[in-house]
Amino acid sequence: MKLNEPKNALLLVEGIDDQHVVWALCQSHTIVESFSVKRPQEQTAKADGIDQLFLMFERQLYAGGFVAVGIMLDANSSLNGRWQHILNLIQTINPAYQLPDMPDRAGTIINSPDGYAPRLGIWLMPNNQLAGELEDFVSWLIPDVDDLLPHAENALDTIEAHDLARYRHKRSKAFVHTWLAWQENPGMPMGKAITAKALSPDSPIARTFVAWLNRLFNA
Repeated sequence: MKLNEPKNALLLVEGIDDQHVVWALCQSHTIVESFSVKRPQEQTAKADGIDQLFLMFERQLYAGGFVAVGIMLDANSSLNGRWQHILNLIQTINPAYQLPDMPDRAGTIINSPDGYAPRLGIWLMPNNQLAGELEDFVSWLIPDVDDLLPHAENALDTIEAHDLARYRHKRSKAFVHTWLAWQENPGMPMGKAITAKALSPDSPIARTFVAWLNRLFNA
């Protein structure tokens, strides 16, 4: 796949892991190469990755020239807070968009209000319904029958019980990377693990996400 080449449709993501997860799922499902996947290139003391992502989103909507623009980002601790931030930004840029009150569990798509402004897509990780992040989404790509799954859970439970956990509120990150560390190729990046089929690209949440990409960019 060459989803980073210039095209007339664009998906904005938070970071390199997000980028490679999207590319791997697109490759696994042979999605048409109709859109670019871009992330903020650098962070500064004044603007972290999410601030840069919102700035990119704002600039692309103002600039125009795209048929469709999507944004994929973590809900983190507040799904509603993240959702309202995005809606307020879109409303400020173009009040003509008809904005839904709540995200669509299958991935939100907002049609162009005039045929000139781009169609918009929003995916809040992990599933548009829960607080969380990319690693929560990826954890649902682990096969249910995987023998290492309960051992990874138990490992985290054990260190938490002994007050040894240093990951604070990032349990899903710790869980996914613990599980990946025990694979045949230890420590594979998440995107590579999808390509290698250690993580299943055919899980229900992966298929829902891929269907959202196709509705947004290939409808």
